[in-house]
Amino acid sequence: MSKRTVIVSGGELEREFVLSVLKESDASCIIAVDRGMEFLYDNKIQPSYIVGDFDSVKEEVACYYRDETTVPIRQYNPEKDASDTEIAVRFAVTLGCQELLILGATGGRIDHLWANVQTLAIPFRAGIDARILDSRNQIRLLGGEAHLRKEDAFGKYFSVFPLGGEIYRFNITGARYPLRDHVLSPYDSLCVSNQIEGEEAVISFPAGIVILMETRDKEEKR
Repeated sequence: MSKRTVIVSGGELEREFVLSVLKESDASCIIAVDRGMEFLYDNKIQPSYIVGDFDSVKEEVACYYRDETTVPIRQYNPEKDASDTEIAVRFAVTLGCQELLILGATGGRIDHLWANVQTLAIPFRAGIDARILDSRNQIRLLGGEAHLRKEDAFGKYFSVFPLGGEIYRFNITGARYPLRDHVLSPYDSLCVSNQIEGEEAVISFPAGIVILMETRDKEEKR
């Protein structure tokens, strides 16, 4: 049985892309987060769980799930100490997922996006492969060495940023802009928009966590 969980959150949800991910993901669990439940409702997809404070959900949709389905609902006070997406991510971890895809975590307010990126540290530290996805971006965390194969690449470009402090002895090989024994700093944009040069690029460093963003232009197709 698949141990993949998909969170459908309340940010930007591009219908065709989201539906294709849900179809291809073979998810054993779909968690709807606030306005994400409206997307699932509109597209006749039943979530496994609903999580959130319901502050941005149409009443008719909330009533449908409360009164006409048996979907478990975890509703929280809007005045809380974590975002709805973080609560859903923590819940997914407790359910024992091995892979986690987060949709609707981008678009709109940048503070929400940055909070969602930082939230990736929760499943990462639990040993779970977690990614934020939209039609032009795939965001995940790395903690050591990663091989980026061109044939599997999400998009044409990749960018790397430290999560936390500086990353020492940082290396990139097999890319247009290689690095060797570099100190990756949180305060510059050196590692933006790199590209895989050959069959694969390798990112390596002995300690710390980095954010890997694989991106593509709007016109680019995978």
